[in-house]
Amino acid sequence: MTEVPAPAPTPTGIDAVDRVLNLVAGLAERPLEEHAGVLEEAHGELRRTLDHPPAAPAVS
Repeated sequence: MTEVPAPAPTPTGIDAVDRVLNLVAGLAERPLEEHAGVLEEAHGELRRTLDHPPAAPAVS
């Protein structure tokens, strides 16, 4: 079976979310034993972002 690499995540423009997407996208290169820790870290970062969302850009 041939593996097809997953495409890079599409940036959201929200730095914290983009960091999490990149972190999770890199799971394939990490040992399986690290996956749970990475996903817990991702969940925590997303939770913090939801609890304290970045300011919306000013509309002109």
